[in-house]
Amino acid sequence: MNEKILVIGANGQIGTELVMTLRNIHGTEQVIASDIHDPNPSNSAGPCERVNVMDKDNLRRLFEKYRPTQIYLLAAILSATGEKQPKLAWDLNMTGLIQVLDLAVEFKTAKVFWPSSIAVFGPHSPRENTPQFCVMDPNTVYGFSKLAGERWCEYYFTKYGLDVRSIRYPGLIGWKSAPGGGTTDYAVNIFHEALEKSSYESFLSAGTALPMMYMEDAIRATISLMDAPADKLTIRSSYNLGGISFTPTQLADEIKKHLPNFKMSYSDNDPRQAIADSWPKSIDDTDAQQDWGWKIKYDLAAMTADMLANLGKAES
Repeated sequence: MNEKILVIGANGQIGTELVMTLRNIHGTEQVIASDIHDPNPSNSAGPCERVNVMDKDNLRRLFEKYRPTQIYLLAAILSATGEKQPKLAWDLNMTGLIQVLDLAVEFKTAKVFWPSSIAVFGPHSPRENTPQFCVMDPNTVYGFSKLAGERWCEYYFTKYGLDVRSIRYPGLIGWKSAPGGGTTDYAVNIFHEALEKSSYESFLSAGTALPMMYMEDAIRATISLMDAPADKLTIRSSYNLGGISFTPTQLADEIKKHLPNFKMSYSDNDPRQAIADSWPKSIDDTDAQQDWGWKIKYDLAAMTADMLANLGKAES
């Protein structure tokens, strides 16, 4: 089958790398990079479109023009930014999803990917090895928009037979694009400042453990899920995806193995700390392992070495 793949939110941290990978697999002309902004240099070589997910008429135009067989809906306002603009975050995260799901049903799109997040968990969720099914009481707009989105995804699968697939991403770390305003952004910023300044002030406390994942693993997981046979998938809300759990101190210690002069400090009273304190420390992704063979590749040491090597080349 000749795929026609539409990526919405292509300029973001995930979208930038996903577009490049999908074009390597399916061909440049088969992957349309769309975003509310002009295309970034990484994905401007192939077909690009400007689109606002709040504008259903413009979305419909894209569906009519390309008749996509697959859609990756990545446009969202993330956790920390969402707390500054809560109503906008809810509107964009919810309206964008429902409009894309409606159009996917109407145009008989074969598969839709939509990212959820560990932000769906909350203060009463188990913090260690958080299971696929448990108490979920998110206390951020981003978190409860993602939890509501999971319900909509499963609803469209059950009611309309739409093949929607989703992953609850942990914090994502990559070197090819800037992070997008999330609570885990420190784990990207630290590498840039370690190379530029040999120091970094973390907005999360020294002992804050959170699940993280190197972007290469996240992209591989995303495409693996989309390639999995539909009859093997047992989760139609969103799959837990475990990564590597570490604290800011543990990450700093790993960076010091490569940059011995690096110094870490910690800020006080950052609002992102309260968000992090409500999230899991580690995730149980047994269902992803069993259903579609998920297995992580990058541990903390491998990720740190690769980040510093690639950023060092980029900044030299």
